[in-house]
Amino acid sequence: MSQYGQPDHYILHVSDTHFVGDGELLHGKVDSDTKLARLFDRLARTGQRPEAIVFTGDLADAGNPQAYARLRAMVEPAAERLGAKVIWVMGNHDSRPAFRAGLLDTEATQESVDIVHDIDGLRIIALDSTVPGHHHGEITDEQLAWLTDVLATPAPHGTLLALHHPPVPSPLALLDLVDLHDQHRLEDVLRGTDVRGILGGHLHYSTTCTFAGIPVSVASATCYTQDLFVQGGGMRGQDSGQSFNLVHVYSDRVLHTVVPVEEGETLYEMSAELMAALQNMTTEEAVRFLSQPVAR
Repeated sequence: MSQYGQPDHYILHVSDTHFVGDGELLHGKVDSDTKLARLFDRLARTGQRPEAIVFTGDLADAGNPQAYARLRAMVEPAAERLGAKVIWVMGNHDSRPAFRAGLLDTEATQESVDIVHDIDGLRIIALDSTVPGHHHGEITDEQLAWLTDVLATPAPHGTLLALHHPPVPSPLALLDLVDLHDQHRLEDVLRGTDVRGILGGHLHYSTTCTFAGIPVSVASATCYTQDLFVQGGGMRGQDSGQSFNLVHVYSDRVLHTVVPVEEGETLYEMSAELMAALQNMTTEEAVRFLSQPVAR
């Protein structure tokens, strides 16, 4: 029934898990582990199989090695069952040495974590936008030169760029203190390349924009979110509205879809068998069937 056909790639985009130390709760209230576990429980029940799971930073709240160990122990077995590749991206709350040792099995250094991944022809670049000891983001001269070299050769299905600090404006007053600095330098590198989408996190709410003519999609957090209606230009973190994104890459477009972590109350339900039957109906038959009260 769809005029678009099937997507070439299906990616899960998750951000800001903010795992804390063993036995701790984030801000004394939020069980970050359970929040993320619900995501994977829901995913397992759908039968969907993403090719990759991209985590756009702030994986641990304070760079705690215990947090990385628990995160990896939860994510990697789930990804293996799905046949999905896990792509870790640095965030400002992460510690490069602990991140490298705990998630990548590499030397625990302060070197930026910039990695190119190939997902059956779709290139995903993990770009480290963090500045150790600070909350704002920067892309260094060396990183820009590296990125320019990587993008000089187009990928068969194009490129997605994943970084923690999204190059987007925000209604939150604090953004100037935590945003990506000197964005025009990154813009100059990206413009005219095969980058088809930019995946970001950091903001703890979902939003979309464009940058260098490229769509930007920011995934919210799985731990807690920001109240965008807070009064007086302040900030308020809230234990509600957590979500993640589905990314479907078609030959001519990229679709980003926000999915809540928590399931809502069922109002109506149509089985897979019924949906299959509808797809075999003509448009007129489907309209008549759906107009019947029993089908709603």
